[in-house]
Amino acid sequence: MTDAAIALSGRTLGALLYYPPLSPDNAGLLSALAETHWEDEWPAVPELDAAAALMRAGLTAPWHDALASAWQDLFIGPYALAAPPWGSVYLDRESVVFGESTVALRHWLRQEGIATGQQNGEPEDHIGLLLMLAAWLAENNPRPLDALLEQHLLPWSGRYLTLLAQGTDHPFYQGVARLAQTTLAYWRRERRLQPIVRELYR
Repeated sequence: MTDAAIALSGRTLGALLYYPPLSPDNAGLLSALAETHWEDEWPAVPELDAAAALMRAGLTAPWHDALASAWQDLFIGPYALAAPPWGSVYLDRESVVFGESTVALRHWLRQEGIATGQQNGEPEDHIGLLLMLAAWLAENNPRPLDALLEQHLLPWSGRYLTLLAQGTDHPFYQGVARLAQTTLAYWRRERRLQPIVRELYR
């Protein structure tokens, strides 16, 4: 699998899972997903057509308010999140944000000389940030990419994406969850990754 394929898919999925749908960061991306045959540019992952169909169904006009509301429920609240997007919620016994696994990730980033540029105090183990970091590494510094995936993303991302798909009735985010799940499985298979086995607490 080429680094360019990881860069494309990681950047896209990361943005969809991190930025609000109506933000400037996602406005052009969502328009492209709704109107173009973006699947032609995506890595040849299983279930691509099914995921794309769900995402398009969620972008049928008028979609703006419903999608913004779904994102708010999934990523902000005010109620308990069905699928918290931070790794430590799954990896730490207390299921807390900023847990020991976040500290371990932060230490690893320092060791590798990787600056994330986070300025808002948010944990670095947000699923969207990790996917965008993987994309950046694929383009700029591929050497630590496999370690990032094996140690800090793949051990918990499958559980998160399962809960994300189950936690929403909006077809767009159901499709994003399915696309991310099958894309990460493709990364793992093509790069012959061996994620560390971690006990999950959620």
